Amino acid sequence: MTGTRTFWWVFLKRDRWFYLWFGLGTALLYVSQGWSVDRLYTTQAEFDRAAAGMEGNAAFVAMTGPARALNTTGGQVTWQSTAFGAIVVGLMVMFIVGRHTRAEEETGRDELLRAAPVGRYATSTAALLDAMLASVVVGALVSASLVAYGLVVADSVALGVGLAACGWFFAGTTLLAAQLTASTRATYGLGGAALGLAYAVRAIGDVSAPALSWLSPIGWYQAMHAFSGLRWWPVLLLVAGAALVAAAAFAVFDRRDFASGVLATRPGPPVAGRGLRSGLGLAWTLQRPAFSAWALGLFVFGLAFGVMGDDVGDLVGDSDLGKEMMLQGGGDVVDAFYATMIAMLALVACGFAISSALRPHGEEEAGRVEPLLATGLPRSRWLLGHVAITVVGTAVVLLLCGLGLGTSYALVTGDGAAVWRMTAGMATYLPAVLVLSGLARFLHGVVPRASRAAWLWLLLASVVLLFGEVLRLPEWLQDLSPFEHLPFVPAESFTWAPFLALSALAAALSVAGQVAFRRRDVH
Repeated sequence: MTGTRTFWWVFLKRDRWFYLWFGLGTALLYVSQGWSVDRLYTTQAEFDRAAAGMEGNAAFVAMTGPARALNTTGGQVTWQSTAFGAIVVGLMVMFIVGRHTRAEEETGRDELLRAAPVGRYATSTAALLDAMLASVVVGALVSASLVAYGLVVADSVALGVGLAACGWFFAGTTLLAAQLTASTRATYGLGGAALGLAYAVRAIGDVSAPALSWLSPIGWYQAMHAFSGLRWWPVLLLVAGAALVAAAAFAVFDRRDFASGVLATRPGPPVAGRGLRSGLGLAWTLQRPAFSAWALGLFVFGLAFGVMGDDVGDLVGDSDLGKEMMLQGGGDVVDAFYATMIAMLALVACGFAISSALRPHGEEEAGRVEPLLATGLPRSRWLLGHVAITVVGTAVVLLLCGLGLGTSYALVTGDGAAVWRMTAGMATYLPAVLVLSGLARFLHGVVPRASRAAWLWLLLASVVLLFGEVLRLPEWLQDLSPFEHLPFVPAESFTWAPFLALSALAAALSVAGQVAFRRRDVH
């Protein structure tokens, strides 16, 4: 264990932004639910009516968890936040553990460190402690935000403690995944699969087989019954589970070779397939897993939101604030509600568009671009392959999301035309999403170090959509969001002028970024 303290301190310095952004973001996720429901439902009768509608919707239960005390602010916070909070903290610790274990081993830096007088378990232990501390910080910020908002102290603390324990469990599963796999990407894939399995088992259990929920760490967290009869003993299951998976990870670590994983890596073919002989084929091979995950995820998201059907009035409430936040399109309440949902799902799709546009930057940072360009592959053709995947992939992701939304809505209401209406509504936002990906590509070409600042524009667009009218943000600030210039379909009629203008802006940003990339040095 020699050197563990030193490694831990170094890891803490590297991860300080994880602590800040994940902590503040997760705390905002929880406390914003209390803020929103207190302003959406102005009377207890209205609150009771909305709660009854939510409790009877199996899709809601599958998405968020068992419905308990939904006619109270604390019950709504717990119901709407815990499942997603567990996923967020799980992703955080997955990235922390993965970057300090398998990523360091894969790049060869860990081998250099092991040549020094350090303990065999030093880096793994330090990475695990780092992730555990990050989980505690996030849990503490969640509890503090809820207490500051005015909710019951004991239940607020329980939500934070349970969230931290979830982080410990998923930190252990990621450390185990790092021993089983031979690459960082595979570690993240296996760790993400564990998160997805925990969520899916919990969802199935909460809807049809309650016993299954006890097989999921997310189910253990929700079994604490915060704000609906608090009980502390389920957190012991999370702590015990975290200890078991961490112990298993160290046991496997002792039995594998350095720079390898227990799961054998499948050897590639002796000759590259025809698809890998072009920049487009290579880009598709690299981005196919991420595209598949985003496409499937947003299709499922669309299915989940569509099952609300026409029964949305009770969910919106009668307050003026609720109508301002959710019914910005005006007109018919159902169309306006789904117009807002479509815009929000389009914002989620920006996650794929921006990450796909930044994939060339990641390849460049990893040092894999320069050897490729030393062959007969021109840099413009290499980049165009990634551009094509981003543009086509974004269009497909949006259309699948709209198809899922319209299909489930049509099944619930019998309105077959909704399939086309919802799909067309999602397609309306294609140029706005591509503007954000074009900005990422432009920054990658001009200022590579600042390319990730494209995520800040997505943050701005999200704030403007959700709170622009409520917070009375200046018009010039709202106009910076490309989503503000498009009609709220289906609540409003489609118009070509903003669609074509934003398409031209997206193309201009992309072309400028590609030209800049061709003229600068590859790092």
